[in-house]
Amino acid sequence: MRVPAVSSISLFGMRIDATDMCGAVQVIRQWCASPRAATCRYVVTPNVDHTVMYQTNAALREAYAGASLVLADGAPVVLTARMLGRALPQRVAGSDLVPALFESVSRESPTAHKLRVFLLGAAPGVGKRAAQAIGQRWSGVEIVGTYSPPLGFEDDDQENDKIFTMVSEAHPQLLLIGLGAPKQELWVSRHAAELEARVALCVGATIDFLAGEKCRAPRWLQRLGLEWLHRLASEPTRLAGRYLRDAWIFPQLVWREWRRGQRPRKQARVDGT
Repeated sequence: MRVPAVSSISLFGMRIDATDMCGAVQVIRQWCASPRAATCRYVVTPNVDHTVMYQTNAALREAYAGASLVLADGAPVVLTARMLGRALPQRVAGSDLVPALFESVSRESPTAHKLRVFLLGAAPGVGKRAAQAIGQRWSGVEIVGTYSPPLGFEDDDQENDKIFTMVSEAHPQLLLIGLGAPKQELWVSRHAAELEARVALCVGATIDFLAGEKCRAPRWLQRLGLEWLHRLASEPTRLAGRYLRDAWIFPQLVWREWRRGQRPRKQARVDGT
């Protein structure tokens, strides 16, 4: 299920694939063009919040272990890897990956062999607005279905069966899942065998961004790794508690990772004396 050409590093207990945006797009396009594997391949994009949750959430760790591609979304994750000598080429955020993928497909095959995409997630009506915006912007992409599942759907067998049927009848190559973390990762991990799509991307608020429902941070903030600041200002009530928790725990994880990396060197010096 993995692509051998993509190397990986270990960081915070996670396997993270060391590829840039171009490499990620190429891999996903290859999977979309290939016959479906035994189960739907899925892609996760860890940021700081995911990293913090990963430490105590066994189900999330299992979901990450089953992912076919793990791409570093958060700038602090990439910077930490570089600081520890485990370089990652580039931040590959889900909200950047989807437009890059659509642009690549539209540039190389604008009308023939369109990429068939199903949008799962976001609030009612948002998926349809995103589908319209995608159609206007990327000629190589065809949205074959959208669905906004109700609250608590993940524990409703009947609702899940409905989603599997909708996806199966739409015959998408690519499934975009915008349910928020860790719900989207846990759900796709649990149901990868039932999903009749070749690839699924766990992309958080990307459907909202494509629909114009939410706005991305200005490019200069993204380049500085401060997109989180824009999101906090946009949704302070929802995000303040999460960011405070992450600001407290993540530096401890970095320190622990650095200490872990130093131990073999110290032991080697002791043995050599």
